[in-house]
Amino acid sequence: MGLRLPARAENAQGEPRRIGVELEMNGLTLDQLSELVADYLSLTVKPNGRYERVLSGDPAGDWGVELDFRLLKELGREERDRGTFSGELGDSAEEVLKWLADSLVPMELVSPPLPMTRLDEVEEIIRRLRAAGAKGTSDRLVNAFGMQLNPEVPDEKTGTITAYLKAFSCLYDWLYARADINLSRQVTHYIDPYPTDYRRLLARADYWPDQSQLIDDYLAHNPSRNRALDMLPLFAHLDEPRVRQQLDDPLIKSRPAFHYRLPDCEIHRPDWSLALAWNDWLEVEALAADAPRLADCCRAYHEFLADPLDRWFGDWVQQVEDRWLLR
Repeated sequence: MGLRLPARAENAQGEPRRIGVELEMNGLTLDQLSELVADYLSLTVKPNGRYERVLSGDPAGDWGVELDFRLLKELGREERDRGTFSGELGDSAEEVLKWLADSLVPMELVSPPLPMTRLDEVEEIIRRLRAAGAKGTSDRLVNAFGMQLNPEVPDEKTGTITAYLKAFSCLYDWLYARADINLSRQVTHYIDPYPTDYRRLLARADYWPDQSQLIDDYLAHNPSRNRALDMLPLFAHLDEPRVRQQLDDPLIKSRPAFHYRLPDCEIHRPDWSLALAWNDWLEVEALAADAPRLADCCRAYHEFLADPLDRWFGDWVQQVEDRWLLR
């Protein structure tokens, strides 16, 4: 049985919506990880320096396998003259960084934007990597490894994007509880929630801004990539000068997709799969697509946030379970 599709399974052009998947792990070498994926999908592996591999031949685009360490990747692309002092010094520095990276830095598998109908193939890749010895977040205390989903927006209308932000904000506490985030990632800032003032703004019944105001408000409250739902790639796609004026970060990559960063990558656990996080994300999709239910949920969430006693002693997660899920 395949993974379910969202309520809006096509984009504005009437084509199947696409999704990119990023998986962080260790336990395998760069070449082992590359060859396992390439063998399954009949792809060709090409090196890009010492710490990156490009897997080509997929009609959706190239897959990437890399050591998720920007400095080391840059060093790995350099060609050095080993007969010189500077060349030998560079090699030594790279070896030290690589030794540290082997313990702390994950290997990352990055898919191209795949039709959502191909998510079953990602599930099979996960099963094969697990069988080969891939390790995830809870395998070691220092493994702050995540799985990131990049679902294409169904359309680029500001009202649609605002609805998704409202739905995600309302469901965040439930998503976080469901994700059972490992301590190694809780203590980082990679998956911070939206600030309370911004959540209050999103929950307001009259908050349906135009595109410029939506982006400006997001940037004012969230001047960082480190959010569980990072909107910067999408907003850079819609209005790159406006985003770059506030955050000139080269790691912000423009794309017409949400960047969902919350889930751990527990690839070594037999009971873990892509479907767990994907099915929870589909609740965001369903709430965003249901205007009356979204309005009622936002009203209830706004009341919850406005009541200090309810915020301290109430149980919004249980309210979500009882009232606001599709299932």
